[in-house]
Amino acid sequence: MIMKNRILAAVLAIFLGGLGIHKFYMGKIGWGVVYLLFCWTGVPAIVALVEGIIYLFSDDTTFNSKYCE
Repeated sequence: MIMKNRILAAVLAIFLGGLGIHKFYMGKIGWGVVYLLFCWTGVPAIVALVEGIIYLFSDDTTFNSKYCE
């Protein structure tokens, strides 16, 4: 498993999450494409904002074991 930076993932999710950039960063390419396809609806941006907040309040060990490949 490749360790990812939790803070960087949270910042990407909060600011660029509507485009799925945080999903691409974390290696979840399929989900990143889904976010890109539906970015015009605004729903991915709301979901990414929630994900970013969750990432910020997780510790590094939990984040890497739960969200990274």
